[in-house]
Amino acid sequence: MEVPYLYISLLLLLLASYLFRRKSANLPPTVFPVLPIIGHLYLLKPPLHRTLAKISAKYGPVLLLQLGFRRVLLVSSPSATEECFTKNDIIFANRPHMLFGKIIGNNYTTLIWSSYGENWRNLRRIASLEILSTRRLNEFHDIRVDECRLMIRKLMSDSNPVNMKTVFYELTLNVMMRMISGKRYFGGDIAATEEEGARFREIMDETVWLASAANIADYVPILSWLGGKGLEKKLVALQGKRDRFFQGLIEQLRRSKGETNNTKKKTMIEVLLSLQESDPEYYNDQMIRNFVQVLLLAGTDTSSGTMEWSLSLLLNHPQVLQKAQNEIDKKTGKVRLVDESDMVDLPYLRCIINESFRLYPTVPLLLPHESSQDCIIEGYNIPRGTMLLVNQWAIHHDPKLWTEPERFNPERFKGLEGTRDGFKMMPFGSGRRGCPGEGLAVRMLGSTLGVLIQCFNWEPLSDNTIDMMEGLGVTMPKAEQLVAKCKPRLEMQDVLAQL
Repeated sequence: MEVPYLYISLLLLLLASYLFRRKSANLPPTVFPVLPIIGHLYLLKPPLHRTLAKISAKYGPVLLLQLGFRRVLLVSSPSATEECFTKNDIIFANRPHMLFGKIIGNNYTTLIWSSYGENWRNLRRIASLEILSTRRLNEFHDIRVDECRLMIRKLMSDSNPVNMKTVFYELTLNVMMRMISGKRYFGGDIAATEEEGARFREIMDETVWLASAANIADYVPILSWLGGKGLEKKLVALQGKRDRFFQGLIEQLRRSKGETNNTKKKTMIEVLLSLQESDPEYYNDQMIRNFVQVLLLAGTDTSSGTMEWSLSLLLNHPQVLQKAQNEIDKKTGKVRLVDESDMVDLPYLRCIINESFRLYPTVPLLLPHESSQDCIIEGYNIPRGTMLLVNQWAIHHDPKLWTEPERFNPERFKGLEGTRDGFKMMPFGSGRRGCPGEGLAVRMLGSTLGVLIQCFNWEPLSDNTIDMMEGLGVTMPKAEQLVAKCKPRLEMQDVLAQL
């Protein structure tokens, strides 16, 4: 009978030793128990952002979790987030090494997956100055306007009801691909062949699906060593398809370079090919493929998802939709379509977009960061090599920060239309690793929602409210795709007749 007491004594001694080491190391609070091998992985259930928000609400806004072999700092307060992305911004500018970044990120060398250093600084500079600068975005203005007009014509000609998830997804893909390569792949005037369009759609759908696939081996590597390589094989096959497809676009634009008019505005690939002439070693074809693939992945599913959430919220709140419609009518006089340049004079529409970002952030858990050296957050010691997860969904829904946080209330941003209210809201991240495509996303969201509100009267499919349940995925899609009825407004019939 003495043996069990000996085991209990040893366990208590080990626990006391563990607690003493934690206290002396001044690490953030954690959750007990920490299981062998898997650590806190047993706590995680989908949707992950809600599960982690509940854990933070119970144990505190700064937690140190053990997810398999990875040490993870979970942050869900504006003050801790500010510390991470201001005085510790360089320290947390790295990315953790994960399977998706290894394969789709070309061995962690792309803009999203590259850790802080010369390569990342070069890629960021190219994105900010050459591809996504205000000047370059202004050059692509006509493409966005044209695609909005084509979307309106499609909605007018299609039979109701309309699957708006498909409409938004095809719109953003067409906009991005016309800017990247000069081709559109969906809708009426298709520049690509039917076969090319089918290949492209398959690649994009597979990329979004695999990007959302959980890979436990990222946290428990032994699972990979034991033969769990199914996801890895799928990612390798996908990356082969992506490379072949985009290399084909590069070759087409390279061949046609001498035939194009010098006054023609360059596509993103053509800009990179011009840079290749002066530095062919750095701007090689692989770098160009990787760069445009990142732009496409980051700029489509995210923007189309926010459009779908925003319109769903408006359908559930017709009084807000009417108020936005009145604001646009007053600005444009019902004689022309709303334009990106009108956004500065449409504060209520900007409030709607901000409130949509708050309630349904595109990436509820910001892309993971990793500390390159020891640092201090909120007075706690954070060891080097710690993965950082910022739960912006939890911050956006914190009743200590927002009055009635679950209520759709665009008026809460009145007077703050041009800001994000500090670190209380960061739909595009913050610091060095903040999204360089924010300017493009805001332009597309504003103009697309603007013309849909201006041109159509909207109704849900039934008398029931739109289901706002969140689905699974990195970009938090709607569980049920938005299907709605729309009817052209009589007040806009003269403008619509000219499209």
